[in-house]
Amino acid sequence: MEVKVVWHEGLRFVGLPPSGHAVLMDGAENVGGEDSAPRPTELLLLALGGCTGMDVVSILQKMRTPPRKFWIEIHAERNEQHPKAIKRVHLTYVAEGVPEENLRHAAELSQERYCSVAHSLSAEISFSVRASP
Repeated sequence: MEVKVVWHEGLRFVGLPPSGHAVLMDGAENVGGEDSAPRPTELLLLALGGCTGMDVVSILQKMRTPPRKFWIEIHAERNEQHPKAIKRVHLTYVAEGVPEENLRHAAELSQERYCSVAHSLSAEISFSVRASP
C-alpha cells in the first residue's frame, strides 16, 4: 500500500490514500497550526477504532446478532516526553441489542486476530465490553 501526504501551508497536510478519500491534518495553534483538522495521533486512534469496529460489527452480523447501536470509547495514554508515543490504549466496546458474550467474543477476535491497525501498534491495548439487550 502506498499513500501520499502533501503539505499545503503552516502545519496543514492532506493525506491521499489509494481509495481517493483525502484526509486533512493540522496542528494546534500553539505549535504553529491553525487547528483546522484532526492531529495525526488523533487519526491513529480513530483508525484503530474504525478497524476494530468494522471487525466487531462484521463478526456480530455473522453471529446473527447485529447491534441496534454500537460505538467504541477509546482512552489513550501517551508518554510525557518526546516522542509522545501512545503507550497504552483501552477500548470500551458498547452495543445495544447484543448478548454480552457475543460482543466479548467479537472484540477478542478483532484484537487477537483481525485488526491490522491494532497489530501495527506497539502500545499495550486492553478492552472491556458493555452490552444491553
